[in-house]
Order: sequence, then C-alpha cells, then structure tokens
Amino acid sequence: MASLKDKYAIVGVGHSALGKVPELSDYGLQVMAVKAALDDAGLKKTDVDAVITHSHLLGAVRVHHQNLSERLGIDTAFGVSLSAGGATSCLMVQVAAAAIEAGFCKTVLCVHGDKGATRKTPGRGEGGGEFGPEYGLYGAAGQHAFGLTRHMHEYGTTHDHMGAIAVACRKHAQLNPVAAMQADMTLEDYHNSRWIVWPFHLFDCCLRSDGAAAVIVTSAERAKDMKQKPVHIMGMGRANNSRGYIWGDHMTELGAKESGAQAFAMAGLEPKDIDTAQIYDCFTYILMATLEDYGFCKKGEGGPFVSGGRIELGGELPTNTSGGMLSECYIEGMLQIVEGVRQLRGECGPRQVKDAETAIISGNGGNAVCHSTLILRN
Repeated sequence: MASLKDKYAIVGVGHSALGKVPELSDYGLQVMAVKAALDDAGLKKTDVDAVITHSHLLGAVRVHHQNLSERLGIDTAFGVSLSAGGATSCLMVQVAAAAIEAGFCKTVLCVHGDKGATRKTPGRGEGGGEFGPEYGLYGAAGQHAFGLTRHMHEYGTTHDHMGAIAVACRKHAQLNPVAAMQADMTLEDYHNSRWIVWPFHLFDCCLRSDGAAAVIVTSAERAKDMKQKPVHIMGMGRANNSRGYIWGDHMTELGAKESGAQAFAMAGLEPKDIDTAQIYDCFTYILMATLEDYGFCKKGEGGPFVSGGRIELGGELPTNTSGGMLSECYIEGMLQIVEGVRQLRGECGPRQVKDAETAIISGNGGNAVCHSTLILRN
C-alpha cells in the first residue's frame, strides 16, 4: 500500500443545500452535490467513468450506484455501493484510488447524502442481537454512551472536556455560512442542555440533517491538468473492531488506532506533522477518543488535550473547522473530506487554518466498530 502515496488526488468537491431541504428528494440532493463537485473540478459528467456510493441511503437501497448513475445519465466502467456506516466516506475515496490503480477506471465520483432531517418515513433500526432493543437499548446514543462512561471511569474524563469539543465546533460553525448551528454556545449552555442518555447532553450529539456531498478522485498525473490545484492522498488506513463494541477495550480503543497507524505509515508522517484534523464527531466522545488513538495524545489524556482552546482555530490542532457534524451538518463524514480539501486549497476565509499543508480525516461507523482514515496534502 505504501506505493499508493501521492499517486492519487482529489480534484473536485461539492455539496448540496444543507440542513432542512424538504423540497428535494434524496437523489435530488445527491445530484445537486454531484453538479457542484463537477463544476468545482471543471469536468463534465461524461468525464466520470466510475461511481461509488454509500449504500446506507433510505435504509437499504440495492445497487444504489446504478440508480444514481441512471439519474445522472452516465454509463460507467466501474460502480459499487459500500456500507461501513460512518467509515464509508473515507473508505469510498480509498476504494476509488484502488480501482484506478487496478486499471478499472480513471476518474471516480464518490457520493453520499440523504434526508435525515425531513424524511417522513421511519428511520433505520439500531442495535440487534444479544444486546439490542429487546433489552431496552435503542439508537446510537445509547450504544456510544457506554464508551464515554467507561472512559470517565478509567481516566477521569469529565463533561467539561466534552463541552470544550462542543463549544469549539460551534465557534467554527459560526464562521461557516452554510452551517446549521449559528447561535452562540457557552460551556454553561452545554451543561444546561437536556440529557439524551447519560452521559450525553444534547450538545454531545450530532445533528440530523438533509444534505449530500460528492468528491472526485483521479490520478495525480491527470490531476495536473484539472481546474483546481490537486489535493494529494498521502496516506490511507482502515480497520474494524469486528468482535464488537462490547469486546475487550473496544469502547475506549477504537479502530482508529490501527487505521491511523496505517495512514501515518503510508504518508511517512507523525501526528506532529498534521496541520488540521477533520474528525468524525457523531458524538463528542468519538472525536476525543479518535485523537487519542491517532497519537495526538496518550490514551486517557484526550480530555485535557481537547481543552484550553487546543482544537480551536489558532490552537495546536484546529479540528472540525467547518463545525463538524455537531454544528455544521451530518452527512456521515462526507463534509469532513470536503472541509479538509478546502482547507488545503486555502479557500475557507475566516476559518482558514494558516499555512495548512496537511490534514487528517477520519470516518467512524457501526457503533464505533468500523474505521477509515485519510491523510491529505496540498
């Protein structure tokens, strides 16, 4: 895998309208995102010869990539729908690079989005098996709450630590005109927000959103002639704690440890070399635990690490500079990639990380079981 370093690049990114968009269907949002990404890259839809989608859409759509390609009006040499929960977004980019490397295609469109805020049909079920809803455990918040509870028990992590993450993301969202959450938030506001399931307050939990985003991947050689300066893929990693969230120390040591190690090894970098982090933040706890597992601090020191402005703009590791899924919009990690690319292009205006040259992007899914990592450079 080390041979793939810098061989592939992201040449276009885009997203649909975000937040609450009742007038558009899931596919309508996706097509809007695709057009934005194509325009960004200076490409026509016929320049794309592969489509990779997230198969989570609408619960379980079969051959989703085919359905989307029909709506786009394109034939493709390669197409596949992936499902690794929130790890899928970064994984799509990795599969795109691998497919080009294998000679299956040349230019790949990666797409995800749906109507999480305004869909009127029932949502997807959660849980199952021995420790599922039949025992009163419903939804992602309940599952992930175990992890933070254990981390608090093992390491003395506090709600002030989680609040520092929520407040940082909100500050960044206020510098992002398309972010859903624009109201001020103080640490006191965080503590006063209602409980969802202990130890998660409302502001520990990501948004439910309508929206879609798209990313275009091609070879570094081809990218030289594109409209945008390419953002190169330096490192990739993926790992799965497949024995489950409740096995061993999986609640406190995520798949991010192995996934991140693979990506850093391919990139030839260390955590100190990263200028900005765009971390999957379905819950504040997952962001903190991921930074620990990536090696930005030791396990158990994540709470103090995220405090004191360290992850805010101007801090040591500006993190989720668009507001993240806590305050911008929830598209299962796609917007983390979009923001990372825009930061490395220097396009983020008042939230721009000064002299940003490298970014790490994370994906986390399956109740913290699946994980994927990208390291990008300009």
